Amino acid sequence: MDDDAVQVQALADWLGAHAVSVFFVTLIILLLVTATALVFFRRYSGRIVGGNLSRTMLLSICLVVGAGMLVATAAVFAEMMEVFQADEEFGLFDSRLTETLSKELSATTLRVFGTLTHLGDPITLTVLVVVVGILLLARRQTAMAFGWVVACAGGAVLNRALKQIFERVRPVHDHGFAVADGYSFPSGHTSGSVVVYGMLAYLCMRLLPSRWHVPAVLLAVALAFSTGWSRVFLQVHWASDVIAGFASGLAWLTVCVVAMEVARRHSRPG
Repeated sequence: MDDDAVQVQALADWLGAHAVSVFFVTLIILLLVTATALVFFRRYSGRIVGGNLSRTMLLSICLVVGAGMLVATAAVFAEMMEVFQADEEFGLFDSRLTETLSKELSATTLRVFGTLTHLGDPITLTVLVVVVGILLLARRQTAMAFGWVVACAGGAVLNRALKQIFERVRPVHDHGFAVADGYSFPSGHTSGSVVVYGMLAYLCMRLLPSRWHVPAVLLAVALAFSTGWSRVFLQVHWASDVIAGFASGLAWLTVCVVAMEVARRHSRPG
């Protein structure tokens, strides 16, 4: 075994042994970074739009960035098809981390994440999509209701298509705290949570008073992040499945939000 493989396995062992601590530290850092970015955006976005860049130019740039994220994600996925084998670094890391988690995590931890993971269940997300869609229609927010449903449904279709392309087998999980079948890559719970909770945060920013904007986004980030990594803790997904779920979900979410903003701004009179 070469030095790179030894280092990869050592990293997986360390992360598996300190999984819960790493999870909470990473979540706190992610929330702090998100909050800082939101404050920066709210403070300077008006200057950017009102300065050298018009709204149309800014939205065009955002569309290019969103499309670029989708293309980059697809390129990364194509490359990953070659490195899923057990003797490659991705495969070594995934298998070793899952093996370590199965030894290190207590029944209590598995039970907690087994409950948390239901936030990303297809039935949970579907009910949420239907309820929010009905509420938007009741408020006569037809365009937002349409965008909400298309974004959420499109994310689900995209994930299913990717699973069929990669046909990756799940890790063995026989602890009884979660059961999953079907193909593994990318994680549908993860990408679905990113898209649905991310879109819900976007709707909150459009419809609720400004004091709710930051809490809504932070809650969406926490829910999506926690749901995604619960799949690794429960050993129903490889770590790279969840990372891919975050990447594909975020890329699709970006495109959908920007598209809705373009439609919203271009529908304004004058």
